[in-house]
Amino acid sequence: MDVTEMTQLLRDFSAEREWQRYNTPRNLALAVVGEVGEVAELFQWLTDAEAAAPDEQLRQRVGEEVSDVLAYLLLLADAVGVDVAAAFTAKLAANAEKYPVHLARGTAAKYTELG
Repeated sequence: MDVTEMTQLLRDFSAEREWQRYNTPRNLALAVVGEVGEVAELFQWLTDAEAAAPDEQLRQRVGEEVSDVLAYLLLLADAVGVDVAAAFTAKLAANAEKYPVHLARGTAAKYTELG
């Protein structure tokens, strides 16, 4: 399923429930923040080793929360008229310029600190 199909499913889901009036950019942005907080909460007290090897229950819960984040991001992009695929492609290209492989490989340094 591609981004366009997912967005249409979300539009249909909201329309069936008459939720469009709640899908304002402000409400959706705040919902994204809340859902990202729920993802973070799942990992809050785990060690790095525990987080890197989640059990099936944690994997399931992460999948549910990541899906919520994605849904709200897609609805937010739709509400403000952002083509997610095009924006993603452009951002990845911009990051490739800011972080050339020969300078960025193996380092977490910010692009202003490379070279």
